[in-house]
Amino acid sequence: MRCPFCGVETTKVVDSRPSEDGKEIRRRRSCEACGRRFTTYEKIETFPLMVVKKDNTREPYDRSKMEAGVMRACHKRPIPMQDIQKLLDDVENEIFRRAETEIASAQIGELIMEHLKDLEEVAYVRFASVYREFTDVNTFAEELKKLLKKKKTTAAKDKKGNEEA
Repeated sequence: MRCPFCGVETTKVVDSRPSEDGKEIRRRRSCEACGRRFTTYEKIETFPLMVVKKDNTREPYDRSKMEAGVMRACHKRPIPMQDIQKLLDDVENEIFRRAETEIASAQIGELIMEHLKDLEEVAYVRFASVYREFTDVNTFAEELKKLLKKKKTTAAKDKKGNEEA
């Protein structure tokens, strides 16, 4: 690492620690020539991710778009902001774990709905109604039926598990 003050390449690491979010390493360095100290940050090099839209156009991935959709779905719902951020982080981690250079916007929407379904049902239905473009009351009712069926199945499993315990 080159010293930003004198330009000499002989520096040593004095201290290393992870950043608060754990995605970077903060290093304090000392120049062996001039003795001055400076800080560097090391992070994993990520590849550019392109989102393939429904009309096959491509645009760079932008977390704020995903966040805006989730925030609209969660508007006036009793969901703590940290839970929303965790959902967004989890979805984003799943997207980047795939290590692909492109992802369909439909896949992102499905991931969000999968996580919203577990977080808050009303927010899930709101997001699904926009994302799946419900055109009439019947398609909306079908989605609600699926949700209620899943809820009954889960409740029955929970009841059975409690009776066995």
